[in-house]
Amino acid sequence: MSLHPTLQPYADAWTHSIEAISEMVQSLVEGEWNRRTPCPGWSVRDIVSHVIGMDCELLGDPRPIHSLPRDLFHVTTEHQRYMEMQVDVRRHHTAPEMTAELEYTVIRRNRQLRNENRDPSATVRGPLGKDITLEHAYRMRAFDVWVHEQDLRTALGRPGNLDSPGAYVTRDVLLEALPKIVAKDANAPRSSAVVFDVSGPVEFLRTIRVDIQGRGTLETAPALGPVATLTLDWETYVRLACGRVTPEAVADRVKTDGDQDLTKAILHNFAVTP
Repeated sequence: MSLHPTLQPYADAWTHSIEAISEMVQSLVEGEWNRRTPCPGWSVRDIVSHVIGMDCELLGDPRPIHSLPRDLFHVTTEHQRYMEMQVDVRRHHTAPEMTAELEYTVIRRNRQLRNENRDPSATVRGPLGKDITLEHAYRMRAFDVWVHEQDLRTALGRPGNLDSPGAYVTRDVLLEALPKIVAKDANAPRSSAVVFDVSGPVEFLRTIRVDIQGRGTLETAPALGPVATLTLDWETYVRLACGRVTPEAVADRVKTDGDQDLTKAILHNFAVTP
């Protein structure tokens, strides 16, 4: 049984990233598991715990029954509380326990992927108990695992895979958020256009057009006379969009032209991950 063609790219991206993560953490000594990552509040161990926990949920495993401590200051929303459960329950696991559980989870998920015969439109249970399509679940898994692979690479000083299959899934997920960021969150002028010029391992030029009703749409055609243009590299784009850095921290890596109040508002609403 082969995966539905719609799901295959997401499965391939997940596989590529999860194998990279497994290889990276296999030889870590105990102290390296405690290294801080760019993901707020999470260590290397926490990221791997999250990856294991989310894949276990896709496998249909019950969520752990666990009370979170009250001093987790990076946990402020219901969504964060949900995500933290799988992480905190593993906080005292040893390096061998972590690598063994990761390896076992990957084996189980690979078996699930090989036997997957559901339609992409089938409904499955997503985070916080929300029903989502199987296609959306696979897509967001590929996105999540690639972003966390990059978190681990940053923490461990092992850069790479910025143009792997997961990078292109991530590009498309992040681009979908741009119309709302520009038109609604940053309140761009009606009947205007904002251009994003991204260079590096994944490069693209995209325009957000805001119509007379204030609705934003994503276009591949370049705009003549845009109200603003943002030029940056792919890695900086990802780190900003995933809330790993503040606009001020990477100001030297982002070039803005046009309406400076608007570009500032766009950058301060750029993070799409909760």
